[in-house]
Amino acid sequence: MPVGEVFLGAFLQVLFDRLAPRKLSLFPCEDGIRSELKQWKRKFLMIQAVLNDAEEKQLTNEAVKMWMEDLQDLAYDVEDILDEYATQVLERELMTEQPTNRIADYFSSWTPSALISQTDMKSKIEEITSRLEDLCEEKNDLGLKEIAGGSSTVSWQRPPSTCVPTEPAVIGRDADKAEILKMVSTNKQSSGSFHVIPIVGLGGVGKTTLAREVYNDKAVADFNPKAWACVSDDFDVMGISKAILESITSSSCSLQNLNEVQVQLKNKVTGKKFLLVLDDVWSRDYGLWETLKSPFMAGAPGSRIIVTTRSIDVALTMGHSEYFKLEVLSNDDCWGIFEKHVSGSTVVVSGQNLNSIRDKVVEKCRGLPLAARTLGGLLRSKQRYDEWEDALNSKLWDLPEENGILSVLRLSYHHLPSHLNDVLLYCSFSQGL
Repeated sequence: MPVGEVFLGAFLQVLFDRLAPRKLSLFPCEDGIRSELKQWKRKFLMIQAVLNDAEEKQLTNEAVKMWMEDLQDLAYDVEDILDEYATQVLERELMTEQPTNRIADYFSSWTPSALISQTDMKSKIEEITSRLEDLCEEKNDLGLKEIAGGSSTVSWQRPPSTCVPTEPAVIGRDADKAEILKMVSTNKQSSGSFHVIPIVGLGGVGKTTLAREVYNDKAVADFNPKAWACVSDDFDVMGISKAILESITSSSCSLQNLNEVQVQLKNKVTGKKFLLVLDDVWSRDYGLWETLKSPFMAGAPGSRIIVTTRSIDVALTMGHSEYFKLEVLSNDDCWGIFEKHVSGSTVVVSGQNLNSIRDKVVEKCRGLPLAARTLGGLLRSKQRYDEWEDALNSKLWDLPEENGILSVLRLSYHHLPSHLNDVLLYCSFSQGL
């Protein structure tokens, strides 16, 4: 797993909490184990002090990247050891304090050799300590230093989308919008009452924006009900069904049974010409799609389901052989989006510098409106021209994309204030990202 996906800063914060004195007091002080665990925290604090520097240098230094990977592995092993030791302590207490209850009866079937011996545990702890000491020595050899600010390479996950427009006008998508509206209004032969219209394209190319433009256009005013659901990578039929029902009714759904939810959905769409948008679909599981779509078979002919996805396979799974391929924007349109979002900047660029900036912006954004919008939002906060140059010349642009993550989003995260980096890392780690 790439180091950027681990959120080491947040992970270390979790370990620090588990190594806090109030937590260590729960462990018996046997063979100096508690003292050893205290040393772990001290060494991890030394490592944390140089983590910002390491996260920056790993972008261009393979040795530092390997050091970060070793630190990641060690952090996971430390967590495992703490879990293992806590479980061992609890088992002993249960067997000692409640020898006649059912828990004791359960453990009585174990042989002594099945329990982790104190010697084995101590050996594992000593191994962790040795690895920690090696990492501390290596950080000095690598020249890692304590610096203010900094960041880590982080995997980005888009927030849930909504049908509410995010800007008054969308640049460069008039023709695409007209084509989708034509597909929505044209009668199509299908096996059921609705027809699926997949919009396929690269991440950041504007699929959601286009779907939102169509959803809010007056040309679809005759569709009733209308519903919007952001799906993302977890194709949870129950969760999606509830989200659609809540979108239709504009009220919270407390039902906990899929059957009840889908019965309610069927009642809401029966005999009605509906429009549904399923945004950001990843799953190719045909069985899940069959289950999700079942209530909508009761809708009136002419109903439409718009699906946005990066995958042609998903489009073919959910629809038929027809899908709309959304292409990247022209350089002029991409520059227009950038200009609109950078307009709040106090930096004045003109003449030769303007041409240079324009060339770099359109090169970096590669026709992706999300990249142009994000980059514009980043640079509008910069106060000097040289800060624009630094951002556009950053080595972060040269990193390979992971999971379709745009370089500009990585760059945008990299330029967050350090305290916001920490918040984002911790929240992301807490949510299991």
